[in-house]
Amino acid sequence: MRPDVQNTFKGLGVALITPFKRDGQIDFTRLSELVDRVIDNGVDYLLALGTTSEYPTLAPDEKDDVLRCILETNAKRLPVMVGLGGPNTQFMIRKLDHLSAFDVDAILTVTPYYNKPSQAGLVAHYKTFAAATDMPVFLYNVPGRTSCNLEAATTLRIAEECPNVVGIKEASGMMKQILQLIAKRPEGFLVISGDDLLTLPLMAAGADGLISVMANAFPKKVADMVHHIMRQELDEARAIHQQLVPLTIDCFKEGSPAGVKAIMSAMSLIDNALRLPLVPVSDKLQEEIVGLLRFLSQISQIFADLRRNNLR
Repeated sequence: MRPDVQNTFKGLGVALITPFKRDGQIDFTRLSELVDRVIDNGVDYLLALGTTSEYPTLAPDEKDDVLRCILETNAKRLPVMVGLGGPNTQFMIRKLDHLSAFDVDAILTVTPYYNKPSQAGLVAHYKTFAAATDMPVFLYNVPGRTSCNLEAATTLRIAEECPNVVGIKEASGMMKQILQLIAKRPEGFLVISGDDLLTLPLMAAGADGLISVMANAFPKKVADMVHHIMRQELDEARAIHQQLVPLTIDCFKEGSPAGVKAIMSAMSLIDNALRLPLVPVSDKLQEEIVGLLRFLSQISQIFADLRRNNLR
């Protein structure tokens, strides 16, 4: 299974937001527009119902509607990964039956949260879950949200013992741990950055791509950066990375997806609406984001002018 999956999920995936209207209802028109926009600007695959989608605030029927909208708009143009997680292994397995009604290409499943399982518990959880499906499964390690770190040795054991566990989205920020995974992983096992800010160093060290929050707002820039790294064009990738660093830092200052929604609302792509307990970023941070967007626009125009002059 792994060679095919490796080709499918290398590069840039975008963790799609869920746009809301001011009254709190899902804005399916904006969601469909977002799917078209990221596809048209070069992303390699889509992640539906990940953390960035505000998944915990969506009712079960809303989750189905969001996934259905993404799949219908995508119309099989790109592979689609779907998030599926929770603190109860058996309940997650029951969710697999429901998910079988949707034509998705892989599952991204976060470590069980709240009950803080041991490493042995994580092995047992993932072996049980993976055995219940024939679909490709990606692990998702984000201890800042789950209070549970999937250690490198644990990930490697799961990868060796579960043939359909084909990769991991690593968002721990623990560079030593991630580098150990890259160095020791089985052939074909994908290590994907889950942190926009760390993607350049991780991919330069051998990671296989990025599942990005920032690509909701800047799909072309993030796609170009990731694809430059894949082609070993590090100077070009570094230039884009440096342009995006200040906005990327601001994107996560007051939580995600509040930051990227602030950016996208300033770009008139969505309403700046979230569901409680999440709220929009502070006025101070919003003003800072607007200022950085203006600066980035000016820089982009300067580069565009230089390219035109070089062509003459």
